[in-house]
Amino acid sequence: MKKPQPIHTILCDTLKALNLDFPLKTSLLLRSWKEIVGEPIALQTQPYAIRNRILFIYVSHSVWLQQLQFFKPALLEKINQFLGEPLLQDIRFKLGGIQERPSSRIREWEGEKLDRRTQEEIERLLKKINDEGVKRGLMEVLIKSAKLEKSRTGKRQKI
Repeated sequence: MKKPQPIHTILCDTLKALNLDFPLKTSLLLRSWKEIVGEPIALQTQPYAIRNRILFIYVSHSVWLQQLQFFKPALLEKINQFLGEPLLQDIRFKLGGIQERPSSRIREWEGEKLDRRTQEEIERLLKKINDEGVKRGLMEVLIKSAKLEKSRTGKRQKI
């Protein structure tokens, strides 16, 4: 008989198998920006992309941009610590407007429809879990994550 695995291990393996671990952490970073960097910095900055393990951040003013350059190593360490692993290798600052994100757009991804292949993959991954409560909760998380990623992917393709 195989030894039961901790739920943390099952979740991590499932998210990695669905290629959702990085998008989830990216979403967490964007949603928690104010908590990570503090209100003064959050009011003057806005992360807008992560590519090749580089975080791109708009900064409201050149003075702030210069000041943040000095804090880059500490900021990078703080972000990676928040994410629980060293996902980012660098930060790039760019002068740009800081926009308030409308709250109505935050959950528009919930209306996304998942294709049959994604649904089957989620079901396949959950098949090994015997506890119905855990299975139901994990299914909800995986479906929401897949919808969010589909929404983001679709928006990138439209641009």
